[in-house]
Amino acid sequence: MTAQNGRTAPSRAAQALEAAARASLHAPSVFNTQPWRWRLSGETLELHADRTRALSATDPDGHLLLLSCGAALHHARVALAAEGWQTHVVRLPDGGGPDLLALVTVTGTADADRPAERLAAAIPLRRTDRRAFGERAVPEQTLTDLRRTVEAEGAYLHIVRRDQMPMLATSTGRAADAELHDPAYREELRQWTHRPADSGDGVPASTAVRQAPRRVPVRDYAPDGTPGLAAGDGFDLGAAYVVLFGLTERPEDLLRGGEALSALLLGATAEGLATAPLSDTIEVEWPRRLLRDLLAGVGEPYVVIRLGYSEATEELPPAPRRRAEDVIEIADK
Repeated sequence: MTAQNGRTAPSRAAQALEAAARASLHAPSVFNTQPWRWRLSGETLELHADRTRALSATDPDGHLLLLSCGAALHHARVALAAEGWQTHVVRLPDGGGPDLLALVTVTGTADADRPAERLAAAIPLRRTDRRAFGERAVPEQTLTDLRRTVEAEGAYLHIVRRDQMPMLATSTGRAADAELHDPAYREELRQWTHRPADSGDGVPASTAVRQAPRRVPVRDYAPDGTPGLAAGDGFDLGAAYVVLFGLTERPEDLLRGGEALSALLLGATAEGLATAPLSDTIEVEWPRRLLRDLLAGVGEPYVVIRLGYSEATEELPPAPRRRAEDVIEIADK
């Protein structure tokens, strides 16, 4: 089929892949950097890391960048499965260079995947909620279901026990202190919290939360300004804290860890939970060692997630998102 401009019109599969790439624009990323690019060629979608959006001070090894890209990949996979598209995913394909992270190819159609439909419906609803959660506890069965969801994506989930909470709070607080005393980190934080209004990325003051007593400290995104949101009256007493981890820090494991992070966040959102990834304690070496001890040395911690029930009546402002045309390249156009 040929379009009026003389170019071949995209197939239904290509249109679905483009829609999936658009859905991935909602994926979470540290400092909301959105460090990925998509290239659509025929009926194959390429995921590339965008190193121009890397955080050299906060994430010098690029581990959080790979987690972010994995989350975008999972968002796209879920969007396709929810529409009944079968796909084949190749992670870190040979000969593609260090920034080609995955190839997603449509292989056929089937009935819409019901679990994927549930997660896809949560994609536009999920937001990072840095406000305090209330006293209502997260059900054990919900945590068990989320652990299974993570494991299905090739990663693991440790549910932090009550007796481990002081170690988690200490490691997070010490990491935050170390970073705030690091001029390179402060400059990077300033860059990504003072973005141009039309950039579609970063953490604006309107989504930052005022500092208040918490069970585990939450990153201060406005140390020199005025956050737009109050922490609220809760103290996270009912919150659950989980550590997403893998067996190694190899790129493929980190990419799968990001897919598992997406699955966890979307699954929690579908269950009515508020969520907030906490990466501070991963970003500084010796607090990260404390987390390894918390895991009893069985794996490498990727990110901590706070889960709970928000008591806030005010709706969260949406995080900025980049324009599709700035992220998705269509080779046949």
